[in-house]
Amino acid sequence: MMIEWEVIQPEDRENLKKKTETLSILPIKNTVMFPDVILLVAVSRTRPAQLVKRIFKGDKILGIISQRNPKQVGSANNIYPIGTAAKILKIMERENGKVVIVIQGIQRFRIREMRSEKEPFTAKVDLLKDDFSIPRREEVSMVRALREKTRQVISLSDAIPEHTKGALRNMKNLPLLVHILCVNIPFEVKEKQALLEVEDGVKRSKLLLKKMGEYIQMMDIKEEIHHKVYSDIEQQQRDYFLRQQMKVLQNELGVDGIEKEIEVLQQKAATKKWSSSAQKHFDKEIHKLRRLMPGVPEYSVSMNYLEFLVNLPWETYQERSVDLKRVKKVLDRHHYGIEKVKERVVEYLAVLSLKKDMKAPILCLCAPPGVGKTSLGTSIAKALQRECLRISLGGLHDEAEIRGHRKTYIGAMPGKIIAQIAKGKNSNPVMVLDEIDKVGRDFRGDPASALLEVLDPEQNANFLDNYLEIPYDLSRVLFIATANTLESLHPALLDRLEVIHMSGYTSEEKKQIASKHLLPELRRDHGLTVKDVRIQFDALEGIISDYTRESGVRELKKRLGAVLRHVARAKVEGTDYPKSIRASHLQDILGIPEYEEDAYVKDSVPGLAVGLAWTPYGGDVLYIESLLLDGEGKLILSGRLGKVMQESAQAAFSYVRSQAKALNISPSVFGKNNLHVHVPAGAIPKDGPSAGITLATSIASLFTGRIVKPGLAMTGEITLSGRVLPVGGVKEKLLASRSRGIKEIIFSESNRKHVEELNPKYLRGLTFHYVRRVKEVFGHALV
Repeated sequence: MMIEWEVIQPEDRENLKKKTETLSILPIKNTVMFPDVILLVAVSRTRPAQLVKRIFKGDKILGIISQRNPKQVGSANNIYPIGTAAKILKIMERENGKVVIVIQGIQRFRIREMRSEKEPFTAKVDLLKDDFSIPRREEVSMVRALREKTRQVISLSDAIPEHTKGALRNMKNLPLLVHILCVNIPFEVKEKQALLEVEDGVKRSKLLLKKMGEYIQMMDIKEEIHHKVYSDIEQQQRDYFLRQQMKVLQNELGVDGIEKEIEVLQQKAATKKWSSSAQKHFDKEIHKLRRLMPGVPEYSVSMNYLEFLVNLPWETYQERSVDLKRVKKVLDRHHYGIEKVKERVVEYLAVLSLKKDMKAPILCLCAPPGVGKTSLGTSIAKALQRECLRISLGGLHDEAEIRGHRKTYIGAMPGKIIAQIAKGKNSNPVMVLDEIDKVGRDFRGDPASALLEVLDPEQNANFLDNYLEIPYDLSRVLFIATANTLESLHPALLDRLEVIHMSGYTSEEKKQIASKHLLPELRRDHGLTVKDVRIQFDALEGIISDYTRESGVRELKKRLGAVLRHVARAKVEGTDYPKSIRASHLQDILGIPEYEEDAYVKDSVPGLAVGLAWTPYGGDVLYIESLLLDGEGKLILSGRLGKVMQESAQAAFSYVRSQAKALNISPSVFGKNNLHVHVPAGAIPKDGPSAGITLATSIASLFTGRIVKPGLAMTGEITLSGRVLPVGGVKEKLLASRSRGIKEIIFSESNRKHVEELNPKYLRGLTFHYVRRVKEVFGHALV
């Protein structure tokens, strides 16, 4: 608010020069202070009010600077660097605690250094001179021009106070006229600040004249809008001022920044390396957005879509030279064993280093739980120095989760693939598709079928997400799927995958993994060090054999965590505990062992045989019992056997009956007795043909009264003619047999090559018998 003008005294200017090293600063908002102008300023906050009272009792000189953001107070970073030194003419205290001061500007200054970053502010400043040196005739012309513009402003707006209007009509002092107009014309604060920061007074006068002209034109257009009268202003200039008016209206409606948001979207789009069709699609959507009113629901849908479109990395690739030695080193550091998997990854990278534009293969890591499939995907990303994105597909039933929803629907979202790409920064990340074998299917669609396009190197270069509406190139993404079993996978999907089987770990491998990887990580997680606790190898072996029974190391990690929690508690409580954990300490820490050596392995009862089985969770040992009952020659099966296993039992029974003479079995015994075959662990479903020779051996052992050799297990499919066919899951079955104390194993001759290609460490301590006929099985097994 303008008061009345007074002449600044010379002593005031001298006092100002003395305070350039310690000038007190008062930030003001919503206006800008100029030299010679008198303002009324309300000071409502406590510290600034105390500063004003203190200054008024002294030389009454302080620096006035405008705030950049009126809502942010108390920050030295929120004030402009140039302000105006002023003298406090009068101070008035209100009942509500506010202080109102009347101040008059003296001279502009620039902050050289802030002496205090918190209120009350003080600063070192440099005084700035205002040079209004201009020939007399030009000065008179400038004053007249400004007074004419002022007359026009007064006729169009009520912004200038009445008592100021009269003074302006007759004012001839150019500097005072310029500064009073700068304060009173309703420019934005940043525009007024720009005027204050102009060093030359004449240039400031010309800039003010230009801005007043723009303001008058804007007010004319406003008048035009209200009275619906069109003038002959140039169309381009008219559009500009209409937009300015629209901004004012939008500010009043609380929808500030819409045009700015659209400009930001266009600026981002200009940096994208997308195709011409994608650019046309973006321009079309922007044009549609401009026509929408911000209040309608379609506006937010369109804005969200465009923001998603420009946030996607379009043809932005993370190009790194492939160092095979480094890759091998990273994989070895993070994963113990699994040499075949590492070799396959290194081979792929070797080809990639030769042919830069090679389409990425679709790898599928198939292994039991806890073996490290997901973490291997992360390690591959680290070795490639790429981003790693993970999508969990377990329990997915809706096809739209892969392809996305059409954006016309309320709450529409892109599919998981494109959504994850948008979270990253590059178009060629490593993407882990976790649990791909657990994708469901129902009335909402078949996600597995939707994955066919994603995982086909020939099609995914133009993957079309329903939400995105334009093709996106996924051919450079390295997809790594993980699965526990391949049986539930769609055949067409399986055909697109390069399957790498990962087997479980031996006890020795688990000990190495525990000591090199699990224990260091768990110590960090539990706040312990090597000095606090060491777990010896015999203790690790005891945990593996007595407290876990798995192919992976997930349960082992839980048991080790339990040991370290026991140590952590003892350390916090200050009680004694063994700092070197041995096998003898395990029962006190983990309780009674959950698993013991199977008595079946050492039992010598006719009718009992030991087989080897494969499950999605690794290998397992299968025990088969047979028993004769009085009856009519019926075959009774129990133990939740699947259809294939039931048929194997029938084939084994028929084969033994056909060989009764060779086995010295009386034919009459088959007609007078019922045969009951049972597989223990009756709560667990069992199926598959690999127990064929085990069933036949159990039945032959019962009828002949000859026991099966202790410590021997077998696996193989049987035919009615007595042939032994090969089976799968050889490595898993070997690992299971080693963990149960089995020393001899019978395989089909056709499985010899599968055994011999395994690492010799898996075969250490085992004796193998390769057979072609069931007769050979009986020769090795029946004592």
